[in-house]
Amino acid sequence: MTTVKEFTTPLKPTWCPGCGNFGMYEALKRALSELGWAKNEFAVVWGIGCHGNGADFLDVQGVHSLHGRALPAAMGLRLTRPDLNVIVEMGDGDGYGIGMGHFLHTLRRNPNMTVIAHNNQIYGLTTGQASPTTDHLMPTVSTPQGVLEEPVNPIGLALAENATFVARGFAGDIPHLTELYKQAMLHDGLALVDVFQPCVTWNHLNTFKWFRERVYKLEESDWDPTDRDAAFELSMSTFHDLACTPETCRIPTGVYYRREGVATYEAGDHSTAVPGWKRAEAVRDISAILSAST
Repeated sequence: MTTVKEFTTPLKPTWCPGCGNFGMYEALKRALSELGWAKNEFAVVWGIGCHGNGADFLDVQGVHSLHGRALPAAMGLRLTRPDLNVIVEMGDGDGYGIGMGHFLHTLRRNPNMTVIAHNNQIYGLTTGQASPTTDHLMPTVSTPQGVLEEPVNPIGLALAENATFVARGFAGDIPHLTELYKQAMLHDGLALVDVFQPCVTWNHLNTFKWFRERVYKLEESDWDPTDRDAAFELSMSTFHDLACTPETCRIPTGVYYRREGVATYEAGDHSTAVPGWKRAEAVRDISAILSAST
C-alpha cells in the first residue's frame, strides 16, 4: 500500500503560504493512499495555472498539458491506456475558460475518469484577473469597476450535460474532501469534483473564513443525490455575490448527484478492447508512401 509520504516529491511547493492548493493536494494524497492505488495504476493530467505546479510536487506519473487542454489530453490517455485510472487536475481559469468547450463535450461522453477543478474564482498565476467563476460585480485587476458577467455555474452545466457524478468540496475541510475524492475515483464514469480553493493573494473576498461561515454538508441533511432535478435547482439557487451573508447565503458541499450503471464512452469504443500499446502487429512498411510524397 502506497503511503501519503510516497506521493510527495522532495521539491518544496512554490504556492503562496496558506494557498488552498495545499489542502487539495493533501486530500488527494490521502485518497490515493486509502484506496491503495499503486503508482503504476493511475496517471494525472494537469492544466495550466497555480494548480498545475502540483505536477512538480506530486510524485506520480502523468502529463502537464497546455492551457485549457487537460481534458482532451486525459481523454486520449484514457482511450489508449484503458488499464490506467485517470485523474484530471484543472483550474477554473483554464478548465472553465479557454477549456469550456472541452469541458462540455467531456461531460457528454462520460469517460471513466475523475475531474478535479481547483476553483479559486480568480486567475491566480497571472496576478488576479477575473476568471469565469469570479463573483458578479467583484473588482479585480482586470475589472476594477467589478465583473459585469454572471459567473459560470459548473455544477449546473455538469448536470445539464447528464454528468453521472457531480460533487463540490472545500479546500479547508481535508477529511471531507478526501472522502469526496475517494467516491469520485471509484465511480464508473466521469466524476466532477469542483472544489472551492481560496486564493489568499488575489481573492480577498472568498477567503477560508468566508467559506467556513457559509458551507454546509449535504450528507448531514435529508439530501437525495439521485434526484437530478433537485440537484439542478440547488445549483441554481446557490450563486453567491458581494451581498452574500452567512445568514442569507448557504453553500452546499458534498455529492449533488450520482447515477450508476450508465455506459461509459470506452464501453462503446471497440478500439480500446485491445489497446494499441499491447497489440502485437507487424511493423508496417510505409516506404512507398514516403517516396511518393517526395
